[in-house]
Amino acid sequence: MSKSRFSAKEKLKLVRRYLNGEGNYHSLAYECGIDESTLRFWVGIYKNQGEEGLISSKRNKSYSSAFKLDCVEAVISGKGSIRQIAAIKGIPSPSILAGWIKKYNANMELKDYIPEKEIYMASARRKTTIEERKEIVEYCITHGNDYKGTAKTYDVSYSQVYDWMRKYRKDGEAGLVDRRGHRKSDDEVDELERLRRENLRLKRQLEERNMLNALLKKVKELEGR
Repeated sequence: MSKSRFSAKEKLKLVRRYLNGEGNYHSLAYECGIDESTLRFWVGIYKNQGEEGLISSKRNKSYSSAFKLDCVEAVISGKGSIRQIAAIKGIPSPSILAGWIKKYNANMELKDYIPEKEIYMASARRKTTIEERKEIVEYCITHGNDYKGTAKTYDVSYSQVYDWMRKYRKDGEAGLVDRRGHRKSDDEVDELERLRRENLRLKRQLEERNMLNALLKKVKELEGR
């Protein structure tokens, strides 16, 4: 999840302003440039968890399948809205719970989620061949787009799997070709780039001629001595 642009202190200040009657959800949210639902969620978190609930964790939280199912059933049974249950259960974003409900309604298994830090670190990246990337993408697709599981199975980073899947969806297998260090031909670039390249070529040719003329002049001087 992306980092919030509001610190815990700023969230708390805004929540207290609402609770002190200094404005309603709409006016305070508009003033701060956020969605009204976001402020409602922060207020719900504060009421259920206190100030600590507004502190964003630097690590991904672990969720058991039983916990996910309990949260989903709480919403389905009418114990509260997605936003309310997320606030009560300490889920950092209602969208996470919404995703679980979507899987539940699609008869998909709600699996245990235990983040493994090394999978998400850039240091876990390794070089791969085009054949490996094709195999990894195929594995990920056939296993329900399980990026984390795929990364662990093939000893690559999560970001690599994510990037390859994104490119594959956009350009197919051609998107899996590693083009780092690949220089486009003149036919592959626009007219401005072609003119720039031609200018550089002419400049290099002129420099080479000047160097050659200077060398010939030096030779003649030596021969005349």
